[in-house]
Amino acid sequence: MSELWPWLAVAGVGVLHGLSPSSGWPLAAAWGFFHARGPSRALRAWLPLALGHLLSVALVAALVVTGLAIERRLLLGLAAGLLIVVVVLHLSRPGGARRLPAGSLGLGLCSFMMATAHGAGLMLVPALVSLCVAETPGRGISASSPLALALAALLVHTAAMLLSAAAISLGVCRGLQALAGRRG
Repeated sequence: MSELWPWLAVAGVGVLHGLSPSSGWPLAAAWGFFHARGPSRALRAWLPLALGHLLSVALVAALVVTGLAIERRLLLGLAAGLLIVVVVLHLSRPGGARRLPAGSLGLGLCSFMMATAHGAGLMLVPALVSLCVAETPGRGISASSPLALALAALLVHTAAMLLSAAAISLGVCRGLQALAGRRG
């Protein structure tokens, strides 16, 4: 059983991230309700949101596996700069200000920036060290390389986050539709 604890921790942190509004479920619910009047748009918003989150967590995992360190402010500055570039490009297009405020790239960058800002990957460090670096019981599940174990942990974490956040965004979108239907 001790071999499963790091994996359960990785999945549990993913579920907790999915429940947090900073994971992007309010954006996905808004996309579904205001722009398509249906949950299908909310589900389509989850690909860029999940990719942004996965990229942020992957950077932390790569640093853990390689033993490197990076200045967090530098990473946040890079993410914020990329988001500003996307906003400027969007607003410079004809009719850009009247269109949907964030396309898929904007959602992905926003997700990357939020995940980096609230330390999504940092919460995984103890589990990643247990799985990838240390000779601990969690490493006993597989004789895989640390990089393969880190990738598997990232996929488990992101899938758990995506499932919990998608469930909330769909519920909120459907709830808003029901309220709008009652009001006429």
